[in-house]
Amino acid sequence: MKFADDLKRSVNFGRNGLRFHVSLSFQLSSSFYKLRSDMPDKAGGCLCGANRYAVSTNPVRVTFCHCRFCQRATGSAYLVEPIFDRDSLRMLTGSPSTYEHRSEGSGKLVTINFCATCGTKLFLEFERFSGVVGVYGGTFDDPNWFQRTPENSKHIFLSVAQNGTVIPPGFDTFQQHAILTDGGPVNAKVFDAPYIVKSRHE
Repeated sequence: MKFADDLKRSVNFGRNGLRFHVSLSFQLSSSFYKLRSDMPDKAGGCLCGANRYAVSTNPVRVTFCHCRFCQRATGSAYLVEPIFDRDSLRMLTGSPSTYEHRSEGSGKLVTINFCATCGTKLFLEFERFSGVVGVYGGTFDDPNWFQRTPENSKHIFLSVAQNGTVIPPGFDTFQQHAILTDGGPVNAKVFDAPYIVKSRHE
């Protein structure tokens, strides 16, 4: 996958303390996302150590996913999911088992790669986005090595985010996915102050 200079263009306007924009086109900024042959590999793995992996580049983006699939998969409020070019990730030891899940939204398959011994989920592969993998960020030996900034990250599926979840200001957020099933753009909402998800039963 080849990454060029940032060609992101957007239409910005404000209302009720929020900033909205529609992304018209997007490619990843070479200043931050470019593939780096000089970057030391970043390794991670499962609880029992049978499956170990490494990535050789920075993530192309980071997704904070609040969907019910990711809540169930992680047992937490959301998944911190750095996205990498498929060729960046390689297995060091072991061979993960897989489970295929059909997305309720897109109808496409999502493949979970996990350790059959201890059950740790390691990374996701996508029928819809075949050139990338999404790593379960907490499985890195150092889960804080990659940056999470408004420039490279987004929060998705806020419509089902858990009560009390705090969304930081400045980040693109989406009620569902950031891309329509047909590939079209989705309006992003950017909060100017921390936003706390409230109960939908009040």
